[in-house]
Amino acid sequence: MKPVILAAALMFSLAACATRPPPPSPIAAQPIAIEQALAGRTLARGEFRSITGTRRGFDATLNGTWDGRVLTLVEDFAFDDGERDRKTWRLEEVAPGRFTGTREDVVGVADGFQDGNVFRLEYNVRLGDRVVRFRDVLALTPDGDVQNDATVGWAGLRVGSVSLLIRREVVAPLTP
Repeated sequence: MKPVILAAALMFSLAACATRPPPPSPIAAQPIAIEQALAGRTLARGEFRSITGTRRGFDATLNGTWDGRVLTLVEDFAFDDGERDRKTWRLEEVAPGRFTGTREDVVGVADGFQDGNVFRLEYNVRLGDRVVRFRDVLALTPDGDVQNDATVGWAGLRVGSVSLLIRREVVAPLTP
């Protein structure tokens, strides 16, 4: 392959990794307010997909509390292969529509911000001996659920993606 073509292909690959994921489709007309959308108990179903074709499904129960300044989100994961995990986000509003966050496996500080009708959250996670970059985009669906799509990058290359649909827990009325 000619050096110019190889360089162009490499630059295109890196540019694709550097871009943020697009908003999910379809999304609701109103912007997501992350502190409202994730407060309370929600249930989710998601899947991680690697560039090699590996897929790993999971369910999650999320419990969020908003104190007017900090969204604390406890995520309990149950992976299809039997593994279980718990992560706790602490997202602090530092300006209208802007958050900084921490979680047990996040390296440094996460950056969250309103971007039109979607909320974006960007952060680095330590996975074993590697640090990977997550770029999440969250949006309300027309049904009122939250769609969370993310790209996962390592060394400037996209290595995977995550898709997660978050729904409010429906409590059935008690029958006598």
